[in-house]
Amino acid sequence: MAAPTGPLTLPAVVEELLSEMAAAVRDGAPLLPRLKFVFGSSAVQALDLVDRQSVTLISSPSGRRVYQVLGSSGRTYTCLASCHYCSCPAFAFSVLRKGDSLLCKHLLAVYLSQVTRTCQQLSVSDKQLTDILSAEKTQEA
Repeated sequence: MAAPTGPLTLPAVVEELLSEMAAAVRDGAPLLPRLKFVFGSSAVQALDLVDRQSVTLISSPSGRRVYQVLGSSGRTYTCLASCHYCSCPAFAFSVLRKGDSLLCKHLLAVYLSQVTRTCQQLSVSDKQLTDILSAEKTQEA
């Protein structure tokens, strides 16, 4: 990564990492060592989710976009890449509460699927997207 010119925020760090990952994919450079250095064991788990095509981008006519990731447990988690959020318990605990991780494996899988262009895509109506998000909120309660 280039030397920072000012304070780095999470979105800036993630954007820089995504840019480097995209360059590594284009150049055919090994990606795993870099990912493991930054994300530890979550990198391997995220790559496994990408390999299993567990990431789906759901978009609506209004331009709203959410990602759903089928986790290794069989549960589906909603990720909002635009604000770096995942609905999984690991994100709430390790990222938000303890602050010892930048991302959970689901959100990392979203970013990796974007870089590798392996994300499944689903277009739905605005109402359907609202229903999907409402169902996710009901499951969390």
